[in-house]
Amino acid sequence: MTTCNCTQNLEAKYQELEKVFAKYRDVPGALIPLLQEAQEIFGYLPADVMKKISEEIGVPFSKTFGVATFYAQFHLKPRGRYIVRLCQGTACHVRGAAKVFEAVSNDLGVGRNETTEDQRYTLETVACLGACGLAPVMMVNDDTHGRLTPDKAVSIIKKYE
Repeated sequence: MTTCNCTQNLEAKYQELEKVFAKYRDVPGALIPLLQEAQEIFGYLPADVMKKISEEIGVPFSKTFGVATFYAQFHLKPRGRYIVRLCQGTACHVRGAAKVFEAVSNDLGVGRNETTEDQRYTLETVACLGACGLAPVMMVNDDTHGRLTPDKAVSIIKKYE
């Protein structure tokens, strides 16, 4: 009987996590770096991974969970391969960001801070992307796209399929 790739992949991730534990063993203040590296490995912070981290460094799970939920950099749910960030700042708002968001949301079939079932896209809104001259603006991972219309935004996202 052969193990499926998903199981092998998960086992590989836990092996990688063990290497991270070895790196931070007996290092004071290692909670945040451990969470960062665990998230890098898994793509988010599953509860069982946070429990392992708590056990490994001897802190209560409540502290680990508290840190993970306090900082915006940490995510407790799986995220998409493509993170779509739509600016909601003043310049973008005035130039139609709400309609761009609505079009993208409808096209992907997800709402704010949700991930598509196929784990391809996560849709987020942000206060500002710092590209006001290009408003309305969105980022797909590290790529910035500006002067959007609802149709243009949807067509850009389709290029990432």
